Amino acid sequence: MIQPRELDLASSEFKANPYPAFAHLRACDPVYLYRSSDGQSTWLVTGYAEADLVLRDARFVKDRQRLFSSDEAPPTASAADLMKMTMIDLDPPDHTRLRSLVNPFFTVRQMEARRGRIQAIADELIDAVEGNGKMDLIADFAGPFPMRVISEIVGVPPQDGTMLHQWIKVVADGLGDPRADQQAERALQAVYTYLLALIEQKRQMPAADVISKLLPAEGKEISARELVAMVFLLITAGHDTADNMIGNGMLALLTHPEQMSSLRADPALVKPAVEEFLRYRGPFMLATLRWAREDTELGGKLIRRGDGVVVSVAAANRDEATFAGPQVLDIVRRENHHLAFGRGLYYCLGAPLARLEGEIAFNTLLRRLPHLRLAVDPETLVWRPGWLVQGLEHLPVAFW
Repeated sequence: MIQPRELDLASSEFKANPYPAFAHLRACDPVYLYRSSDGQSTWLVTGYAEADLVLRDARFVKDRQRLFSSDEAPPTASAADLMKMTMIDLDPPDHTRLRSLVNPFFTVRQMEARRGRIQAIADELIDAVEGNGKMDLIADFAGPFPMRVISEIVGVPPQDGTMLHQWIKVVADGLGDPRADQQAERALQAVYTYLLALIEQKRQMPAADVISKLLPAEGKEISARELVAMVFLLITAGHDTADNMIGNGMLALLTHPEQMSSLRADPALVKPAVEEFLRYRGPFMLATLRWAREDTELGGKLIRRGDGVVVSVAAANRDEATFAGPQVLDIVRRENHHLAFGRGLYYCLGAPLARLEGEIAFNTLLRRLPHLRLAVDPETLVWRPGWLVQGLEHLPVAFW
């Protein structure tokens, strides 16, 4: 039996290697009633089949309030809107309405049109460190690279990216950790205040960015509160996904030199390699919380109406019943139907952008830094806290 202390989902120590505990749960209790340190109970899903069902099935909803009340949200706006009014926290028809507004900005074609600019950003970041012979791959590349990209798309001034990244990181790393509540609330308020001012600035001086293009829909297809939440979501998901994917993927390559040699020798392998990095150790440990809309049987358990259900995409992506040799990194793996970007209605809007950023990042790093290697023992690396993200605090590397 897994003990609660062995499943401290928000701790850095657990996230360094959660896979043995997840494998045990998949084998013995793939739909497990998890009790957090604050006494809250949530069904934790670790099996691929069960995870795939929850992510697709309309019986598992995102807005718990609507299960018990049809009341509209109160009119008073607040920083809390950023965590409860994004489209990934809403059910249809609201989710569908909001997603339809931003879908056109994140298509494969739109992202491909940006390839040259994204490549230029990657090269600029390598130019800045190439002469040093070493860097923190997270702080110097994996973090600023997607932040600069999404900032240009959404409309964040380049000088504000680092500050915004730091605030959002505090919010994400505090999820599931009661000890970090106050710090996360302050950071969330700072983000909220910043976004209100940024949107007002775009009203006065619109530009060729997503915020400006959404403004004509304000008060019609999207409310003022939803607009702020949407911008928050696009910035947060638009950089945290690729940030962690690049860091985790490079760690995987650096600790599997034969795989790194194969990719360096044949850059065309980058597409299946990106998919394998997403499966092997993706950017998120858990999907966002869902709620049972009705009594439902799942994995032999009765999930009561109103119960919380959370999918561990990290666990499902290592399921032996779905993937051959799931503990093995294989950059040419076939039949790689991972869940890193979710499934169904809530499939990640930014998946085309994240994939493109990954392709550019990995090939650029291997091409520009041919002697790239870890500068520390991988066992000493520290993983970010918080139950949602799966990423490194730092990744020191050398390349001379």
